[in-house]
Amino acid sequence: MSTETPRAERVSHAIARDVTLPGGAGTLVLVTIDNGLDHTKPTTLGPLGIAELTATLTAVQARVAAGEVAAVAVTGKPYYLAAGADLTQIGTVPGREGALGLGQGGHQAYELLHSMGVPTFAFVNGVALGGGLELALNCDYRTVASDVRALALPETGLGLVPGWGGAYIVPRLVGIEKALDVILTRPAANKPFAAVEATTIGLMDVVLDPADFLEESIRWAARVVTGEVVVPRRELDSAEVWDGVVAAARQRLDAVINRSRPAPYRALDLVAAARTASREEAFAAEDEALADLIMSDEMRASVYAFGLVSGGKKPVGAPDRSLAQPVTRVGIVGAGLMAAQIAMLFAQRLGVPVVMRDLDQERVDKGLAAVRSSVERLTSTGRMSESAASRLIGSIQGTTDLAEFATCDLVIEAVTEILDLKKKVFAELETVISPTTILATNTSALSVTAMAADLQHPERVVGLHFFNPVAAMPLVEVVQAERTSLEALATGFAVAAKLRKTAVLVADRPGFVVNRLLVLLLGVIVDAVEKGTPVEVADRALRPLGLPMPPFELFDLVGPAVGLHVLTSLREELGDRFPRSPGLEKLVAEGTTVVLPAKAKGLPKPVDPAIQAAFSETSGTPLDEAGVLDSVLTALTVEVGHMLEEGVVATPQQIDLCMILGAGWGFHLGGLTPYLDRTGYSERVLGRRILPDGVANVPAV
Repeated sequence: MSTETPRAERVSHAIARDVTLPGGAGTLVLVTIDNGLDHTKPTTLGPLGIAELTATLTAVQARVAAGEVAAVAVTGKPYYLAAGADLTQIGTVPGREGALGLGQGGHQAYELLHSMGVPTFAFVNGVALGGGLELALNCDYRTVASDVRALALPETGLGLVPGWGGAYIVPRLVGIEKALDVILTRPAANKPFAAVEATTIGLMDVVLDPADFLEESIRWAARVVTGEVVVPRRELDSAEVWDGVVAAARQRLDAVINRSRPAPYRALDLVAAARTASREEAFAAEDEALADLIMSDEMRASVYAFGLVSGGKKPVGAPDRSLAQPVTRVGIVGAGLMAAQIAMLFAQRLGVPVVMRDLDQERVDKGLAAVRSSVERLTSTGRMSESAASRLIGSIQGTTDLAEFATCDLVIEAVTEILDLKKKVFAELETVISPTTILATNTSALSVTAMAADLQHPERVVGLHFFNPVAAMPLVEVVQAERTSLEALATGFAVAAKLRKTAVLVADRPGFVVNRLLVLLLGVIVDAVEKGTPVEVADRALRPLGLPMPPFELFDLVGPAVGLHVLTSLREELGDRFPRSPGLEKLVAEGTTVVLPAKAKGLPKPVDPAIQAAFSETSGTPLDEAGVLDSVLTALTVEVGHMLEEGVVATPQQIDLCMILGAGWGFHLGGLTPYLDRTGYSERVLGRRILPDGVANVPAV
């Protein structure tokens, strides 16, 4: 979806041509959606493009009525069917009536595919998001190229609902449970479907090889037209099943986002009503929901956030790509959980040999076993073929011999977060690696400059901070130390791009961006509990932000010892803005591992009484939920001000990008800084708004 500064619409044309179907099946009219630009400019659907599609399909329908046409198909230019609605046009919508017209216009165009009078096909040759996927869904049949990786209805993550038929059609194709995964769960996780998975659940009908995709799609369509191929459709789920799944989903929404944003609830309402509503009634309800949501602050905030993420593929401040060194073999120091994840990611996406090294064979074996286990999960769910799995496992080796790194172009340390240990690792590496080898550290908070200070060639060291789980988290913080060379920095960015990660350039300051702000947030929450606030109150306080998990569930994931270590190190570096936690110190000193009780699917974990007991000896002034939230947001505002003064990143937008991709800060809030601007914290705490006027198009209250 395009989210650049509002501009005249780049019209995506609907170009029709006749194709003779094989086997005497008649004439197929193939309509290609094409904006006339190359593959770097996604095809999007604005009002003028939708109007042209309507005109083209209306003309085709007249030919159908005259008996000239046996089938109709839509496809796209190379790599795209359509990447959804043109969001740059949202800011030009003239009020609610104009917003209502957008929904009605899309439905009018797509309904022509449904009521064409002959079989209609979507040949999905590339990205199909939002309205682009709904274009395909309104056809009778769908083929998809096997290399397509982005099929999704991301609207609820953008403050909208699937507004051109998705809320009605998807549950009929895939069933109510999987439909809510498509419409609610996947957008929240920013996890589109790939071709095979989409076909497995029923969104697509058949997967074809991309090499001759169009020709094979036409042949398949001919077989459908002649009746040689019959595509089965599932029966509608029973009212009992439908209502039960919807009720459970509503409970999960209440627990996770607590009505902090309206779009998921509006989408759920549409899906709930879709079982008994007529197509006309369902589409009218989609129009009304879309009109309401397009005019909301949530939508404008989401457009800003989506624009950041889309633009993040072109990193701010990255050196010229020509300076990057080739990477043909990668070394990983350590064989623990993060090391194994990093090794697998590099082997899979760079397609290069990877060697993991640890101090003894037992640790090496555990690391290799972790890789095998991850690969087995992928093969068991059909996300990786057996042959690909064998190649991947075969490309990762383990060793205890430091000399194995001699032929590596890039070596990444992923050992325990202890500065002296990391310095020792780098010093040992310098004795065996080549003069051109780049050294990277996966440190989450320590100084990369200090880590490289005693090396003969500190300029070769760069930070590559991955987030856990490595395969799923899209962000990499690329850390530039005081003496990091442009070549090392360029190599870091080049590697991140090949790993399909969004890279953000950050200065070598404590905690960088995500951990500095996230640990501060957790520190303020714990401080409130230290002062007598009940754990349950503190844990619920951030619900209005709609974060991926409550604070103490995040603590459970990180572990008390790690949390205390990072909090303490940041306090030592940055001062008492990062509170001391006697209760947390006590937990760690006693070796207590707080593990929250198991949770129901999709619901937050209940808070273990052991956590409250750990802080029982502290005292102070308890806060209510609003007071805790205010303390957190005030502290974050102060810290953002410091980070911008220190030049941790080049712009406030980079902070927002990091928090969205690295901490799960909601699209509906538009990132951290526009939220602080909109809620008045920036002006109250800093005396000014953080973002330049108009950047996020989100006014202050």
